[in-house]
Amino acid sequence: MAFCNVVDPTCHGRQVATKGTVIDTRLFTRIGGAQLDGVKGLVVEAACLATHAALYPAAALPRRRRDDDGLADRYRLAGLTPLQRGLLIGDPMAAGTPILLVHGLVDNRSVFARLERSLRRRGFTTVTSVDIPLFATSVQAAAAQLAETVEQVAGRHGDTGVHIVAHSLGGLVARYYVQRLGGGDHVQTLVTLATPHNGTRLACLVPKAVSYRLVSQLRPGSPLLRELVEPAPGVRTRFIAVAGGLDTVVRPGEAALTHPDLVTENVVVDGAGHHGLPFSSGVAHMIARRLATDSAGGRQPSQTTTKVPHLCG
Repeated sequence: MAFCNVVDPTCHGRQVATKGTVIDTRLFTRIGGAQLDGVKGLVVEAACLATHAALYPAAALPRRRRDDDGLADRYRLAGLTPLQRGLLIGDPMAAGTPILLVHGLVDNRSVFARLERSLRRRGFTTVTSVDIPLFATSVQAAAAQLAETVEQVAGRHGDTGVHIVAHSLGGLVARYYVQRLGGGDHVQTLVTLATPHNGTRLACLVPKAVSYRLVSQLRPGSPLLRELVEPAPGVRTRFIAVAGGLDTVVRPGEAALTHPDLVTENVVVDGAGHHGLPFSSGVAHMIARRLATDSAGGRQPSQTTTKVPHLCG
């Protein structure tokens, strides 16, 4: 397992304690130079949440498949911006690798409105949102449906592999697919945004009398999370776990991913909350850079601190 061993000058090597694990903050890359003011961060988070809420109803409607979800004219240059042409000419493999966006619990593709647009502007030709059932019964059931989608998309593009970017619960769904359902053979990179890899304390607030299996799976130490800690030999997928420094739903320690058999990188975005991560231009830039590197064959996490402003818009 590889880690990004960067010491943030404001951390002084302190540790973040969570139930069942202790996460050393030196394992995180931090995006954003100085810690943003807490009030300012909350305002940004509120703006991102409001944008998401405004887009949610329209995103609940079925969407026609775009022409670039298929193979036709996949490498055409007409009408492309210089930025798009740069990736398509410089690295057509990276530009053509499909990117699947997987949303979280009781959500839809609206959470990726900005990220999808940003990735397309940077030259990635195939960016597809995956719809998880509004009330999925379990992570395992949703992962099985994701497996079918990945196989369909990979098959349409010559089985060259895919990238997945997942938010919140969607990250656990994608991780389960990669580790337990053979998804490591298809997924080159899995980027998780605010995913409770170690569970979330909020799930403990839901009474156990509430018989909703999926919520119980998010409790620290749940059978699902214990299963994901089991050995995963041979998984070649690169994992990038991104956490928001101001996230009160899934705290940075809860969003960190550590596993002896996986290639992982943990990133904390200062000033970002739970819904701010998918709308952050800094996060979009980081994801585009990592995915281009992975498509070119890079498998080791960056060992340097990336300083990119967090913006919502």
